[in-house]
Amino acid sequence: MNEKVKVPLNCLFQGCYNPVFEEEISKCKDKCYQYNQLNPNDRETQRNLLAQILGEMGENVIFTPPFWCDYGYNISVGNDFYSNHNLIITDGAKVSFGNNVFIGPNCCFTTAEHAIDPEQRKAGMEIAKPITIGNNVWIGAGSTILAGVTIGDHSVIGAGSVVTKPIASNVVAVGVPCRVMRQITEEDKNRYPVYKGD
Repeated sequence: MNEKVKVPLNCLFQGCYNPVFEEEISKCKDKCYQYNQLNPNDRETQRNLLAQILGEMGENVIFTPPFWCDYGYNISVGNDFYSNHNLIITDGAKVSFGNNVFIGPNCCFTTAEHAIDPEQRKAGMEIAKPITIGNNVWIGAGSTILAGVTIGDHSVIGAGSVVTKPIASNVVAVGVPCRVMRQITEEDKNRYPVYKGD
């Protein structure tokens, strides 16, 4: 197996206009394109291609097409993972998902930040910071998770949130920027009636 290109972490580097990184991204885009052309119900072929794209992948992993990422091999996914349509992961740094993670449609996880200084930004300088998502996390539709964020186990991120800072375990958080609204409690088991069948 070829040695993977390593993006420098937590410091400015020449990310844009860099042929080494552009070549790696181009290879990954080709695989994502192939993945997105598959029959969405062809789970076996999807899994085989995901194994070529992702760095690590557990059991029962579903990425509903379309799905796009930059490198792929920086993404680690646990067991029983489900993402709805149109997940985007810019994975210059490591992006780790625990077990039993649900992701709504139209979500973005981006490890990249561009330079604030306009001259550095124009020159293509950027920074990459890892993202870590714990076990049993649900991320609502249209949410954006920014570079350097950690979301703790069992937490829920409300739809449309922009997560700019770490979120603790066992909480409901929502908003722009995303803020903790409350703890998850035993009462949440009774929030909705449970259908018992006929």
